[in-house]
Amino acid sequence: MSSQFTFAFFGTPNVASDTLETLKQAGYLPSIIVTSPDARSGRKMLLTPSPVKVWAEENNISYLQPEKLDEIFYNELKLRCLGPNCLFIIVAYGKILPEEILKIPKYGSINIHYSLLPKYRGASPVETAILNGDSTTGVTIQKMVYQMDAGPIIASKKLEILPDQTAPELRLALIKAGGELLVETLPKIIAGDIKEAPQDEKLATHCKKIKKEDGLINLSADPVTNYNKFRAYAHWPRTFLFENGKRIIITDAVLENNTFTIKKVIPEGRKEITWEEFNRN
Repeated sequence: MSSQFTFAFFGTPNVASDTLETLKQAGYLPSIIVTSPDARSGRKMLLTPSPVKVWAEENNISYLQPEKLDEIFYNELKLRCLGPNCLFIIVAYGKILPEEILKIPKYGSINIHYSLLPKYRGASPVETAILNGDSTTGVTIQKMVYQMDAGPIIASKKLEILPDQTAPELRLALIKAGGELLVETLPKIIAGDIKEAPQDEKLATHCKKIKKEDGLINLSADPVTNYNKFRAYAHWPRTFLFENGKRIIITDAVLENNTFTIKKVIPEGRKEITWEEFNRN
């Protein structure tokens, strides 16, 4: 990595720490990392660091965990981060960055988004592509502006969505593709060899933040719709139905002969069993 080029990395979950690892393997290490504060998680609600904080500590990289993106944070970031030739890379940070922060670095602020923008701006592009039965998706590197996923496109790469691919499986493929595309693109950004392409606002579509109740499934609905929902929500919130007021989580299902066939479930308060066993009890 050129000594004249430095960058700050903003991110929080595994998608971001996986991208950091791809950058590291290519010889790119951030000067500083910005991640979310430790949060309580799990059944015991223990205070837990983000995957990006864990990665930063393992790699001896300085990090900031601001509660608020206020003037105090702005001044600390500007003081600590980078020197004259810098870039911000943002991957699933979890907060909207103010315009004054986006404008700090000389080379701007860039983001990896897991769709082919301007399609599926927003919080759930991977799940939404599967829900809609799309056969292709992709990754986009965009220059960030103070509007959700609306910045000019720097680079993009198309990926196929396999017929039985779940959201976790597709996300892994997209993270890998996004990290590789970022590594290919960084030298071009620094060399000034990038031609930014504005997004066509007429083609823009948006996707919502997923809620737990979205996983509720209607077994009398269209089989393809149900199977796509099962694939899209395979990690969270899972697909489920209710019987006698108790939640039954679907853990395995297939689409065969245009029929949505449940294979395994976890009834509330019980271990995983086959759908046949459940219906016998």
